Amino acid sequence: MAIAVAVVDDHPVFRLGLVALLGTLDGIEVVAQASSVAEALEVITADVDVVLMDLELGDGSGIEATRLLLGRFPGLRVLVVTMHEDEDSLVASVRAGARGYLVKGADPSGVERAIRAVADGEVIVGAAVAAKAIGAMAASRTLAPTVFPELTDREREVLDLMARGHDNATIARRLVLSPKTVRNHVSNVLGKLGAADRSTAIVRAREAGLGA
Repeated sequence: MAIAVAVVDDHPVFRLGLVALLGTLDGIEVVAQASSVAEALEVITADVDVVLMDLELGDGSGIEATRLLLGRFPGLRVLVVTMHEDEDSLVASVRAGARGYLVKGADPSGVERAIRAVADGEVIVGAAVAAKAIGAMAASRTLAPTVFPELTDREREVLDLMARGHDNATIARRLVLSPKTVRNHVSNVLGKLGAADRSTAIVRAREAGLGA
C-alpha cells in the first residue's frame, strides 16, 4: 500500500512544489495539505501515515501542531522540513514527538528516503543538523556537572537559553513548555542564584560559559 502523506507548510510555492515532487514517487501518495495549525488539525486523520511539517506556520508553531496531532494519533509519523538548522529546534521537535528532521533544500532523493524511513519506524536527521546537535550535547555534558549545580537540568537549560538572549515565549517554544512553566523556571533560577533580576542572571550565566 502507498504511504499516505500530508504536507503542512504556510509557503504555497514550497508546499505545492513538494506535493508535485511527491506525486512523482512510486508508493507515496499525498492525501492532505495544510497551511496552518488549525488546517492541519482539521484535515489530518488517522489515515495519514507521515506528516511533513514546517516549524513556522501562520497561526502558530509546527512543534505545537506536532504535539497536538500525536496526542490524537499516536501512530502518526512526523517529519519536520524546515529552514531552521539550529540544535534547539531539532531538540524541541524531537521532544514533541517528531521522528525526522530535514532542512529545506534537501535533495529530492533525500526527502524520499526520509519519508520511507520514518514510515518504517526509523528516526532520521539531516547530517548538518545532527552534527550541530551532537556538538551541543557534548558541550552540555561538559558544563552540566560544574556549572550552577544548585539548578536542575531543566533550569540550566532555561538559563542557557536566557543567556542566548531568548525571551520566555521563545524558550517555551524551543523546550515545548507552556509560558507559565517557563516563568516558574525563570523565577526558580533567579531565586537559586540570588539574582535580583533577569539581566543579573544572564551576566552570571555568560561568565560561567552558558549561552555560547
